[in-house]
Order: sequence, then structure tokens, then C-alpha cells
Amino acid sequence: MLSLVEQIRTGAIWDFPGGIHPPENKTQSSQHNIARAELPSELVLPLKQHIGRPGTLIVDINQKVLKGQPLTKFDAGFTLPIHAPTSGTIVAIEPRTVAHPSGLSEMAIVIEPDGQDEWIERTPTQDFRQASADDLIEVIRQAGISGMGGATFPTARKLQTGLSRTEILVINAAECEPYITADDRLMQEHADEIIQGIEVLEYILQPKLTIIGIEDNKPEAIKALELAAQQKDIVIRVIPTKYPSGGEKQLIKILTNQEVPTNGLPADIGILVQNVGSTFAIKRAVIDGEPLIERVVTLTGQSFTRPQNVWVRLGTPVSQLLDQFNFKRPKKHPRLILGGPMMGFTLPHENVPITKGTNCILAPKKREIPHQGMEMACIRCGQCAEACPASLLPQQLVWYAKDQDYDKCEELNLKDCIECGACAYVCPSEIPLVQYYRQAKAEIKERKAESEAAERAKQRFEDKKARLERDKAERENRFKKAAQDRRKEMKTSGDSDAIAAAIARVKAQKAQPAEDKSETKPAVAAAIARAKAKQAAAAGQNEPDNSEMMKLREERKRQAREAREAKAEAEATQGDSEGLSKQDAVAAAIARAKAKKAQQAEGTNTNSAASDKSDAVAAAIARAKARKAQQDPEVSEATEAPQATEDSKKAAVAAAIARAKARKAKQEPGVSEATEAPQAAEDPKKAAVAAAIARAKARKAKQEPEASEATEAPQAAEDPKKAAVAAAIARAKARKAKQEPEASEATEAPQAAEDPKKAAVAAAIARAKARKAKQESEATEPTQETEAAEDSKKAAVAAAIARAKARKKAQQENKEDDQ
Repeated sequence: MLSLVEQIRTGAIWDFPGGIHPPENKTQSSQHNIARAELPSELVLPLKQHIGRPGTLIVDINQKVLKGQPLTKFDAGFTLPIHAPTSGTIVAIEPRTVAHPSGLSEMAIVIEPDGQDEWIERTPTQDFRQASADDLIEVIRQAGISGMGGATFPTARKLQTGLSRTEILVINAAECEPYITADDRLMQEHADEIIQGIEVLEYILQPKLTIIGIEDNKPEAIKALELAAQQKDIVIRVIPTKYPSGGEKQLIKILTNQEVPTNGLPADIGILVQNVGSTFAIKRAVIDGEPLIERVVTLTGQSFTRPQNVWVRLGTPVSQLLDQFNFKRPKKHPRLILGGPMMGFTLPHENVPITKGTNCILAPKKREIPHQGMEMACIRCGQCAEACPASLLPQQLVWYAKDQDYDKCEELNLKDCIECGACAYVCPSEIPLVQYYRQAKAEIKERKAESEAAERAKQRFEDKKARLERDKAERENRFKKAAQDRRKEMKTSGDSDAIAAAIARVKAQKAQPAEDKSETKPAVAAAIARAKAKQAAAAGQNEPDNSEMMKLREERKRQAREAREAKAEAEATQGDSEGLSKQDAVAAAIARAKAKKAQQAEGTNTNSAASDKSDAVAAAIARAKARKAQQDPEVSEATEAPQATEDSKKAAVAAAIARAKARKAKQEPGVSEATEAPQAAEDPKKAAVAAAIARAKARKAKQEPEASEATEAPQAAEDPKKAAVAAAIARAKARKAKQEPEASEATEAPQAAEDPKKAAVAAAIARAKARKAKQESEATEPTQETEAAEDSKKAAVAAAIARAKARKKAQQENKEDDQ
């Protein structure tokens, strides 16, 4: 069995499925030699004239350029440079309308020619066989050569994919599109140069066989190629005329009977295809050192007086070509088609530049190529499927394309569609199938680009996350290693208690702020008091509440006074403190607590009223003691001393009797004083207060006034804020009462009236002391003993209840003070 190469050499050809036979109309333009177009007034060069990204701009406005000078540079991938077609000045770099079905604008360089057509210094390759394949590919790339058959795929990129794996090199000379004869005339006039370009390709790719595929409707081109390739190992294969035999995959099928896999490239099966125009440009770039700056364009159609092929500089506006080559403009807008009638598209206007992929300008009359009729419903005839050269299902593809079901379009291999237009040509419903396919392809391409961008972003995020995790793990490992090293060092150096010492220092630092805070508590309280005063003033109160400031001031006075009287207090209280019983201390505390409670309860109205009520009892007691001392100091001392030494129960009973008598005397003056004892048991709290007062008076009677004042300080120390204020006020009033007894007596009644309960107690004490002073001590003692014996149990119970309530109240007040 013969190998594939042997079969091809023997002259075997094959066929591809589908295909059509439209009118050729090639003889209109193939009868005349290639003419040369005049230099236009301006050249518009789009930055992107190929598949891929545009090159990087390397020129500026008002810069002078020479013929063949690069205007952009190659970066990477599918990038190609463009060159100046002539010498001149760059007058603008701005968006211009390009040759595209959308009619959109792209960035372009506008050159104003200077008419000198001055070349840059060219560097041709004297003997390309002395250069490497990579060097030659780089020369082709820098020359800006792309596929000139219409696909505009970068030639250098295609050659790189075929290095070291190309077995068959195919030169596409079929030119199957109707009306177009650019390759035909190029082969007739430049066959030798085309063969030289094939030799460069053979040196780069090293194929086993080179084939030139050409349709049988080009007899003169066939003769020219055969004459130029007489001494070359090149097979020229003439194939039947059939559209679209010039398609890459279809030509491979005809010449080699091989099929390019779906989503694959011809290089995957060891075949590489190059267009005749691209081969000629390769020869000019490698051997002559000239970049791609011009090409052959077919000007055809009945609107031209003389259809022909023309050498046109890239960037020449179509309007200037029409004016130069006798274009008959119709009365209405002219119809200009870029490309052939099968795969071309209508130009938006005449000011579109010629680019690397422009091979034909077709200007037909209305009767020559009728306009597309109104689209009708598909009748499911199946002619489109029979004509498709790629063996696709155009009917189903158009349904899914209209429904925007692009996933289904991809499943039906829409990518294999070469957009030849055979399906639309045979469609009886005149459905523009190719337009739907182009739109669907563009949408699929955009979606894939977005998906790839999202995938790259995802990959970057995952890589960043992994890097952060690695960094975190490395830090943790470093910390662990450092901790282990420290522990080892501590064990070796004997500093095992370093951590405990550090913890102790931290605790000491935490405790220090607490001590500072406790030391600065009065200052904080003063600040709070000032803030409250400001708030009260802002709230519109007539008189600010300065009670807290008064308390703080009295506290400071008390501390100073304690410092001065420390020694005297210690000496004066040494003897009496031993005789004080626990019950006396409890009773005194109860008295102070009640005074504090009364002051707090009445402190919401005014400060003056609260202080008057709370000091009324102390003032009355002080005045009574003062009067008694003035009247009969000896008698009072004699009577109070035995009473102070009696049991505390008797003192409590006596105080209760005195209060009861005072109340009864106030309510019913005629009732005897002997009935006051049972009533005293009704108020245990007051009995305890009276007992405490009686005991205090007994102690005060033994001592001098100065000593009595000194004994008040230790009792006041139990409640520093309240007791100190009350004691200071009492002492001041007592001194005042000694100086002016009459005035103080006159003021007793109004003050006592403000607080009936406390005033009654003070009055009862005063009357009892007066009666006791007048009577003999012998008569009063039996009476007191008798009364005390009758109600001693009740007084004891009342005193215990009073002490318990006092302790509970003191605990609550201490909690409130702490808060």
C-alpha cells in the first residue's frame, strides 16, 4: 500500500462534502496586468490589521517617518507591527472607521505623504540558508506579515506551530471566491518570486512534500508556476473548480484526504497551509528586506469601467481608488462590498482604508447582485446541510443562535463553520445564516474571555490565600521554635522562674493603678460634685446643690482636726473607752445612722432645711447640758455620776420614761408622769436613742467640756462624713449656748417644732433633768428602780431590735457609699 506522499505524487486527489458552483465572474478583471495606484493625499493605518492584539505605538504626532519604518512594535503573542507605506509626517493618531462589518472605529495613524517616497535602510538576507529558522521567523514577524487570503492570521505564529512537525506544506492558490483574481494575476506576473518564497518556507519547516493547489479555471497561472518550478521538488496539483475549495480544511481534504480535528489545527496532523500572497510577502521580507506595506487588490464589478487588479499601499482610502479607476457612482448611494460576494460584507462608506486582509473591492450594479430579500420562515428543505462543506447542521445552528443557546451551538461545532456563505446562498427562504453564526461566535468568544478572566482571578485569589496560609504557618513555626529555644535556654541557665517573675510584675502593674485610683478618689468625687452642680445650674434650678461640696469640705476639716487632737484624744479617751460597753457603741451607732437617714431623706428639698432638722436634737442636747451645768454643776455632777455607772438597761428605761412623759405632757398636761413608762415600750428605736443620749451625757458630766468634745471624735470616726458634721455643729452650738443662754432658750421652741419627734425627746430630757435637779437623789432612785424593774425585759428587747436594725442599715449604707 502506497504511503500518503506517494499517493499525492501519483496525482491522486479527493473531494470534500457539500460545496456549490456560483457564477465565477473572474474574467472581468483577470485580462489586464496589475496596475499601480497613485500615492493618496493621506494614509490611514489602523493599529490592528490582523487577528490578535495591536502592537505598541512607538511614534508621535508631527514626527517624520520614512518608507518601511515601523510605527508599532511587537510585544508578545498574536501581535504584529505596522510600517509606513511611504515617507511623510504623522498628522494625527485618532479613531477612524475600519473595514469591519460593525462599521466601528479603531485607533489609527494618519500620515501625510511628502511625495519623496524615501526608504529606510533595508537589511536583506543575502543567503537565507545560512540563517537559522528562528531568525527567519523573527524577520517575518518584524515585517508584519499576516494571512493575506482574508483570515489575517499572523504568519510567524503559524510557522512556529509547524516547526519540526510539518510533513506536507500546502500552498493555497485556489482562490475560489467569485470575482476575485488578485492571486491569479500575482501568480501570472510574479511566479518566480512565489517559488522563492516557497523555498524559504521549505528551509524553515523542512517538509517531506510541498504541494501547490490551484483550481482549473486559472490556466495561465498554472503555466507560469510550472515554468518557474521546473527544477524544484514541488508538486503542482490542479483541482476542480468548486466553492469553497480555497478553504484551508477543504483544500487539505482535497489534496491529502486528511481531516483537521474539531477545535484543532492543521499542524496537529502534520500539515501547514500558506496563501500565495503571504508566500510572496515572505520572499520580499527575507530576500529583499521589505516589510508588508502594499498588496494586490481586485477592483471589479459592473460599476467600474475597467475592472482590474491594482498594487495599493496599505492605508489608502477606498474613495481615492474609486476616483482613480473610473468608478461610475450611481444616482443613489453606491453599494461597495469588501471581499467577494460570498464572504464579503458591505462597507459603511467610502472612507475606509485598505488593510492587509483586503483582497477585493466589489462594486456591483443593482441587477448584477440583487439585495438580500426579506427573511422568511424556514421550510426545512435541508439544502443548507447539503451545501455545508464542514458537514454541519446549519438549520439547527440558526435556531439555537436565535435562541441565544450558545452552549448548544458549541455542542454542534459552530466553531468549525468557515463562514463561506454556501448555506445562505442555497437557502430558498433567504435567511442570512452567516450573520447569525458570526453573532453567535462573537458572543461565545466574549463569554470565554470573561470565563478565562474569572478563572485567572480565582487562581490568583487561591494562590494568595495559599501564600498567606504558608506565611501564617511559617510565623507560627518560628514562634514555636523561639519559645522552645527560650525554654531550653532557661533550663540551661537556671532562670526557670522568669515567667513567674514576669507574671508578678504584670500583677503589680495592674494593682498600682487601683491604688492610685483609691488615693485620688476625693478628687474624683469633687469633680463629680462640680459636674452635678453645673448640670443643676443648666437645668434651671434657683439654688445649686452644694451638699457634696459641703461634705467634702467638712471631711477635710475633720481630717485636719483629728491630726491636731490626736494626742489629746488618746489621753482623754483612755480611761473611758475601757468602761464603754458594746451596747453603748451600738446605741451610739444607731443614733448616728438615724441622724444620717433623716438628713438624706430631707436633703432633696434644700440644704439648709436638712441641716437644721438633723442638728435640732444635737443642739437641744447641747443647750440642756449647758443650762444644767450653769445652774447647779455640782448637783448635776453628783446625780449624773451614779446614773452613768448604773446598768445600761436602767438608763434606757429612764430615757424612755422621760420621752413618754414629754409626749404625755404635751398631749394631756394633767395626766401624771408615772404612766409614761408603758408608752415608751411602743417605740423601741427611740428608746435606744434615748439610752445612748443618756449614757453619753453621763460620760460628758464626768469630764470637762474639752474632754467631752475629744470623746466625740472616736465615735464620729465610725461614720466620718455624717458624724463629724453633726459633732462639729453640736459643739459650736453648745459653746454658743453657754454664752447666750437666754437667746438659745428662746430659739429652742421653733427649732424643736420643725421636727416633733426629736423636739419631744429633747424637751423630755430637759424637763427630766430639771426635776431631778430639784428633787433629792434619794427619792428619785427608788422610783426609777421600781419602774425599771417592771419593764426591763421590754427595754432589752427593744434595744436588741434597734441594734439589729442599725447594723442592717449601716451595711446597706456602706454598700451604697462604695457604689
